[in-house]
Amino acid sequence: MKLPELNSLKNVHIIGVCGTLMGAFASYLQNRGIRVSGSDQNVYPPMSDVLKAAGVHLINGYRAENLLNSGSKPDLVVIGNVIRADNPEARAAIDGGYVYTSLPEAMERLLLSKTRNLVVAGTHGKTTTSSLLAHVLFECRQDPSYFIGGVSQDLPQSFFLSERDFGAQSRSMNSTQRPGYFVLEGDEYDTAFWDKVPKFNHYLPDDVILTSVEFDHADIYADLAAVMKAFEGLVARVRPGGRLICCADYSTVQELVRHARVPVLTYGTRLDGGARFTVRTVKVVDGLTTFAVFDGEQQVDELTLQISGTHNLLNALAVWIQTRELGLDREVVAAAFRSFRGVRRRQEVRGEPRGVLVIDDFAHHPTAVRETLKGLRAKYPGRRLISVFEPRSATSRRKIFQNDYVLAFQESDLIWISSPFDQSRIAPADQFSSQTLVDDLNGSGKEAHILESVDRGVLDVVRAAQPGDLVAVLSNGGFDGFIPKLLKAME
Repeated sequence: MKLPELNSLKNVHIIGVCGTLMGAFASYLQNRGIRVSGSDQNVYPPMSDVLKAAGVHLINGYRAENLLNSGSKPDLVVIGNVIRADNPEARAAIDGGYVYTSLPEAMERLLLSKTRNLVVAGTHGKTTTSSLLAHVLFECRQDPSYFIGGVSQDLPQSFFLSERDFGAQSRSMNSTQRPGYFVLEGDEYDTAFWDKVPKFNHYLPDDVILTSVEFDHADIYADLAAVMKAFEGLVARVRPGGRLICCADYSTVQELVRHARVPVLTYGTRLDGGARFTVRTVKVVDGLTTFAVFDGEQQVDELTLQISGTHNLLNALAVWIQTRELGLDREVVAAAFRSFRGVRRRQEVRGEPRGVLVIDDFAHHPTAVRETLKGLRAKYPGRRLISVFEPRSATSRRKIFQNDYVLAFQESDLIWISSPFDQSRIAPADQFSSQTLVDDLNGSGKEAHILESVDRGVLDVVRAAQPGDLVAVLSNGGFDGFIPKLLKAME
């Protein structure tokens, strides 16, 4: 199906509009002057706030009549990867002869042939790393395009096309001029119900940053071998003249680089672990983290960040290597690192009522939970750390990591675990048990409780929290408004 040119679009409808990547795309189109409508059944901040602020017309629920909600037939219907084949709105679009596509395919066919594509992929850290890379490129006056599945605190929106490559003047550019950079968060989740391949298969990578590879997305990958196969495809797709920048701390990544047909640059925490570039001499002072960058046994730079945690230092090191390979000014790069404030819902401070610091974080995989809590402990030493966790992702609702979560919460002083989000489509034998985790945490010497309901849990946390404490709320969804309710109750 031939897609319309970007400059000819007047009316776009998006099914599954509140996904992070889809919402960013919708906001960009609306800001560009294209009329955008979109439907979803899970509308929650921060994406719902972003969409409303952009002027996107939001529709709650999926119905065939939503396609004509704007009053005229859309030029293009974009269908999200969360949409099932029996969705009535998607079926109406496909069976009704509308021009339809997935978002990754639209990116590939409409945009990415024009640019040098810098793809950030991996199980963890994609959003923070791609946001930092785009921020640094802007500070270095490179005018990048970018596509990031989260809400950055430094970038004006999550999807941006530079005038250099996509503006009116770009059509008259000399064909010999170097293409601009396009930063893409490369998601391994599948593309659409009719296109069951990872999204990053469509992203035409020139350079790839590979942060980590672990088992995740249990709803679409049977095991780690299936995840590895997906990333093998990404490594094989790096175009000639590009490079692979990868974290050697993961044995899975070390295995994958054997498939690379381009130069490989490794980084990590240990030189003896196979990393060329390493993080050393980490210092945390007044909420800022400073670390030295070593190339082999030689120190080559020192960087300072506002964000904390070893995982974020590694994310930053990957971006530093990328900017080094692009030949960007070292002093400007260092200043950009220091000014980077991070991404919403990644160690985001939401308030400090009565002296209790409330942090919002997207962590849900046990590795992410563990590293996030370690980072918070390092950045806020001396505070009692209270963790509140909602098992919401497809993987965390399954028992695959039941035992791993016991180790993940060891940095916490006091813990509440909610019941898992909807497990109706998961066989009982495969379901994660919050009660089992609470029992195991208590058996390990931690104080842990079941969060019986959001409203009751808010009251329990309010009663327990004391001035000087830190409450970290971990969920990859809305958690039924737990944080706003907590802040209001504390006030």
